[in-house]
Amino acid sequence: MALTPATLARHELCGLHTRVAAADNATLTGIEGRVVRETKNTLSVETAATAGGATAAKQVPKAGATFEFALGGESVAPADVTPADPEAAETVHVTVEGERLVATPARRTERSSDSTWR
Repeated sequence: MALTPATLARHELCGLHTRVAAADNATLTGIEGRVVRETKNTLSVETAATAGGATAAKQVPKAGATFEFALGGESVAPADVTPADPEAAETVHVTVEGERLVATPARRTERSSDSTWR
């Protein structure tokens, strides 16, 4: 199954760029970076380097948060269309309610594409 905005919740999230668009805990809103680890209830997001040059991974609870994932290049193109220049393909931002992601990564990704995901 190709990674598209419609199937994002069923794919591996590690490596994707994300931003916390909204959260019950206001201090988490705005955290932005690459997903480096996922558990049943949290995403660990590696934020940009600080003034000292060190990066930090911040844990964000899935429940109570809304995430915006950036999909770019070939991942957003329909399966039957190959962009002439994958680097030039536009980035698509997909907003996902964290409640849809609460599950172990293996359980969340193993579901068949024709089932209703809850």
